[in-house]
Amino acid sequence: MNKLWAPWRIEYINQIKNKGCILCNILKEKQDKKNFILFRSNYCFAVLNTYPYNNGHIMIVPNRHIKSLEKLKDNELLDMNKSLIKIKSTLKRTLNPGGFNIGMNIGSIAGAGIDKHLHMHIVPRWQGDTNFMPVLTNTKIISQSLKELYILLKKEIIHHP
Repeated sequence: MNKLWAPWRIEYINQIKNKGCILCNILKEKQDKKNFILFRSNYCFAVLNTYPYNNGHIMIVPNRHIKSLEKLKDNELLDMNKSLIKIKSTLKRTLNPGGFNIGMNIGSIAGAGIDKHLHMHIVPRWQGDTNFMPVLTNTKIISQSLKELYILLKKEIIHHP
C-alpha cells in the first residue's frame, strides 16, 4: 500500500474528535475568510470543502445541526436549494466546468465524513479531470489553492448576489 504524507489533516481529525461538530464550530466562529465560508443565508451557509474531491468542491450546510433529511423544515429545504443554484451559477461563471456532481452522503456507510450534520455537495467536473493519478496511485491532484479559489468565488458572489 502506498502512503501519502498529509500532516495538515491532523487539524481536521482533531477538530472532529475533540471539539464536536466541525460544521457547527465554523458557523459559530464567524471567521468566514479563515473557514472559507462563501456566504451565509437565513437557514444555511456555503463553504469550500477543505479536503475536496475536485477544485471548487463546495458544501451547502443547514445552520441547524440536523442529521436527517426528513427533519428539515420547508424554509430550510428551500433556502438550501436556492443556495445550491446560486453556488452552481457562481461556479459556472468563474470556473466554467463542463458539468457538476450534486448530492448528499447520508450516513457513514454512504461515505459521509461528517454524518451527524447533513450537508449537500456540489463538485464541478471537467472533461478529463479523472486522469491516471487516482487510478494508478490513488492520489488526486487539486491545481488551485483554497485561498485563491475563495477570493475568486467570493468576489463573484459579491458582484452577482
